[in-house]
Amino acid sequence: MRTTTKDARASQAFSKINGAPASRRAAALADRIEECAELLAAFAEGLSEAEWRTPVPEGRKDGRSVGVIVHHVASVYPVEINLAQSVAAAKPVTDITWDVVAELNAEHTEEHEEISKAAALELLLWNSRAAASAVRGFTDEELDQAAPFSLNSDAPVTAQFVIEDHALRHSWHHLARIRKALRR
Repeated sequence: MRTTTKDARASQAFSKINGAPASRRAAALADRIEECAELLAAFAEGLSEAEWRTPVPEGRKDGRSVGVIVHHVASVYPVEINLAQSVAAAKPVTDITWDVVAELNAEHTEEHEEISKAAALELLLWNSRAAASAVRGFTDEELDQAAPFSLNSDAPVTAQFVIEDHALRHSWHHLARIRKALRR
């Protein structure tokens, strides 16, 4: 029996309704989001208070502390997923620039300088699981949908690219920088 595109869409819609992943690709992306969030959480859990407060050089004179970065990663999962959902719906993302990101990061740092490890880790695990759950709901067609994306010079990138470059890569990127700063 040959499966048509229409059959595949119907199967994915049925899977979404019944709670199963809409796509194997989406499920794999979601698993990788959870994997790194758990790695970051496990690493951070073992840090001393001094290590938690250690600045991480990021091209600035005064780097954000490890704790602020962990909370930052946790805080932006909803934004990253929202961006991917916009692209999946063929809506151009035009209002997010690297200047806006820098401004938001600075505001976040000011507001969360004293974040506790327990609060940051709870948010990290909660938001990463929510992000993974949302990603599991993407269909292959949604993952393949492209739209102009202002963070990438308005290039028409796919929703899968946005997921991989943001919700998935973000934790890995910051975990690597934290390890380097702490020499661990």
